[in-house]
Amino acid sequence: MKFFFVFFALWVVASCGEKLPQFSYEPVPYDLGVPFFPDSLNIPKDNPMTVDGVRLGRYLFYDGRLSGNPDKPMSCATCHKQEHSFECGMEQFPDGRPIGNSGKKTPNVMLPFVNLVWNNNGYFWNGFIDKNKGKNIETTVPMAITAPHEMDGHVENAVKMIKKDKFYRELFYKAFGTTEVNIDLISKAIAQFVRSLVSFNSRFDRFMAGEVQLTKSEMRGLMLFTTEGADCFHCHGSPALPLWTTNLFMNNAKDIDFEGQNDRSKVTGNPMDKGKYRVPTLRNIEFTAPYMHDGRFKTLDEVLDFYNNGLRRSPYIDPLSINTNHGGMHLSDRDLADLKAFLLTLSDTAFISDRRFSNPW
Repeated sequence: MKFFFVFFALWVVASCGEKLPQFSYEPVPYDLGVPFFPDSLNIPKDNPMTVDGVRLGRYLFYDGRLSGNPDKPMSCATCHKQEHSFECGMEQFPDGRPIGNSGKKTPNVMLPFVNLVWNNNGYFWNGFIDKNKGKNIETTVPMAITAPHEMDGHVENAVKMIKKDKFYRELFYKAFGTTEVNIDLISKAIAQFVRSLVSFNSRFDRFMAGEVQLTKSEMRGLMLFTTEGADCFHCHGSPALPLWTTNLFMNNAKDIDFEGQNDRSKVTGNPMDKGKYRVPTLRNIEFTAPYMHDGRFKTLDEVLDFYNNGLRRSPYIDPLSINTNHGGMHLSDRDLADLKAFLLTLSDTAFISDRRFSNPW
């Protein structure tokens, strides 16, 4: 059967008048290698993850020709940097909002590309990229190419520039069984690579596996996190759900004026969704400053101080935000230090240095 499948794939190419390539199409399923995570994977049926699909996507993710502009090369990795859990960081853009090729800034700070394969509730801060509405990670690739605040390029030019490189001929064939290059296959390959960006080797993961012990401070921080003491778990989940986000949209009491905000209500049309944004994962939170959708907080200490003393009431606050009624958690300095110590155990240094995710060029 395997021989027949390979023979048939080669026959199809030959029948189209194209010279037979010297390689075969034998797709091997990609193994995420994370058996203890939730099994509700967001992988479209028409784009299963394969070893060669992820490999092709990795090359494309780091290819500046994706902008379709030889004078202004820009790749996905220009802004999505591995050392920042595939956010941009603050070194080049202190406000966390990269500047696109047109000179325009992104409307919000970036969300990290980590464990997105388990997100079934929609992408971006307000979730307007939703698989239930026929949109998924694949949809975002041509958007990134054409958006003024990103590559500000042209899809047709990007395809032409990628197609000119004979190096990609074998990669596309091994990934999809064809040497054709088009935006659909480019998008599928990049989406496969993005879905492969999984983080599961933090110090806390090793603690849960019985390999290391947490300090007393870190254990106290964990208890605060998972109880009403700090009340973090309602939005960010618990050790039983190791994504460290519920992937829901919440109003976290940081604003009382929502005029002009591109929040969840702009997607749903429901006025009660004002001020709601995606709950970001806390994995690698150490590397993903600045924080909140608008990057208003530059450090974890500022974030903790906000939740401790700066919550603001409005009619749109989620009922689970129990600390809003009295302005915050009102934890002691020791409690805040312990909570921060726990959050730092979620840093996965192996992920931000993993060569499988790095620039292959």
